[in-house]
Amino acid sequence: MRDLFFGQGTGHSIMLLAIVIAVGLYLGKFKIKGVTLGSTWILFVGILLSHFGFRAEGALLHFLKEFGLILFVFSIGLQVGPGFFHSFKKGGLTLNMLAVSLIVLGVLTTYVIHLVTGEDLATMVGVMSGAVTNTPGLGAAQQTFFDVTSGTFLSDVEASAEAAALASGYAVAYPLGVLGVIFVLMAVKAIFKIDHRKEQQKIEQDEGEIESAVRVACQVKNPAIFGKAVKDVDHEIANKFVISRILRNGIVEAPVSTTVLNEGDKLLVVTSKTSVDVVTMLFGEQIDMDLSAWESIDTTMVSKKLNVSKSSLTGKKLKDLNIRSTYGVSITRIDRAGVDLVANPNLRLQMGDVIVVVGTPQAIEKVAKLVGNSAASLRHPNLIPIFFGIAIGVIFGSIPFKFPGIPQAIKLGLAGGPLIIAILIGYFGPRLKITTYTTLSANMMIREMGISIFLAAVGLGAGENFVSSIVNGGYWWILYGALITIIPTFLIAVIGRIFFKLNFFQICGLLSGSCTNPPVLAFAQNAYGTDYTSVNYATVYPLSMFMRVLVAQILILIAFA
Repeated sequence: MRDLFFGQGTGHSIMLLAIVIAVGLYLGKFKIKGVTLGSTWILFVGILLSHFGFRAEGALLHFLKEFGLILFVFSIGLQVGPGFFHSFKKGGLTLNMLAVSLIVLGVLTTYVIHLVTGEDLATMVGVMSGAVTNTPGLGAAQQTFFDVTSGTFLSDVEASAEAAALASGYAVAYPLGVLGVIFVLMAVKAIFKIDHRKEQQKIEQDEGEIESAVRVACQVKNPAIFGKAVKDVDHEIANKFVISRILRNGIVEAPVSTTVLNEGDKLLVVTSKTSVDVVTMLFGEQIDMDLSAWESIDTTMVSKKLNVSKSSLTGKKLKDLNIRSTYGVSITRIDRAGVDLVANPNLRLQMGDVIVVVGTPQAIEKVAKLVGNSAASLRHPNLIPIFFGIAIGVIFGSIPFKFPGIPQAIKLGLAGGPLIIAILIGYFGPRLKITTYTTLSANMMIREMGISIFLAAVGLGAGENFVSSIVNGGYWWILYGALITIIPTFLIAVIGRIFFKLNFFQICGLLSGSCTNPPVLAFAQNAYGTDYTSVNYATVYPLSMFMRVLVAQILILIAFA
């Protein structure tokens, strides 16, 4: 029992990690004036226990830290992947420009503090890496330091002391690197009097106007389409609508592609909100006839939701299934992750999609067998793409990129590589017939496990020398780190809000992503109850990680030039 509680074995390390996570998560439930640090408490519990002598094996901690971070960023990548490039077009360039500006401001702040205070620049690189919670930047700085100082005037003792100061500066600045960004977010929210619930509603409304499907009842009065088949009319406005039902001579039927439209036909059309006016002009006029009116005329037609649970359908276009012509059933909408999409023929299916079909009960049963419609199948996790993707991500993150004048190659690291691969798999997976579907609860479980393990490992690793570093002059590093964290993030947040009209969730994602700060992302998601932050985080994270590693090495080169 003594070895279990005070030893250094694997059992002791795992037990200690579990205690740190459990206590940290418990403390995260308490709110002060409606605000909680959430899972960030795990970091401080780890530091506290480590300071009082509860230590885990160094190699195990290093593994857990990296693996936890990989799980966290990979789950985010899978989640945001399907909409990543769409979000990048909607403002990704602006966000990345602001992220680069934030990084440059951080470097300038670091260098100015070095000039004003006379603090060793190599030590300041460690402080800067901690202030932006960038472990890969610290690792790259340490490697460059040893490459530059080997065989120079520095003795082994001096080099070891310099390297220790670099690592200590990182450890001391790290906690405020987390708290500083959280403070900036809260300050910006208060200064601009932001109501995050209203901003969330506005985002949902804006997205709904673009994506969401709506029903429109129309009457055919446009002579240009009299006598035309449905398949010919489809091409008039590039498949932005689906004719769900047609009322002719008092009879309601589900039209097929060869159904001919006649003057006076009444149609129930599903289209996007932005296409309502165009669809109305195409058919003639809009009439007041809601869904209940259609259903009261003919009870043989029913509407039903079916789950796409066959992985073989992943990546297939709707038109390839020939559902309308084969079964006489119309697919009117696709529910994907809570968003209603118009079921146009070129839409590619993904496992987990919910299709809304209209037809006779007998025909719908046949379609159900075609798509699977098995909720039990969707609950089964698809682990092969996850672990295969992580393996490729680690390989990609380990590829060195050489730049002229920089002796040390730049790598995206064990976090940047898996994140990029996860985004690519999430986006291109269905096109390549790779099933990447995981339930939201499964994704959340992986994400929360990952960030919890990461924070516990960082806290237990940083606590040993935390107090001694502060007592021996490191208290100045706390101030320096706070300045490096707060000044750039606050300025960029204000600029983004005033000049670029960023919403609050874009600011949260921008700051947490450009500071490569997973704890702040976790805080924003827990505190403000939305995943919109994740998309913006993933948009700026890859470039920010690359830049953070690059500037850390450049400053080390300047220090020993």
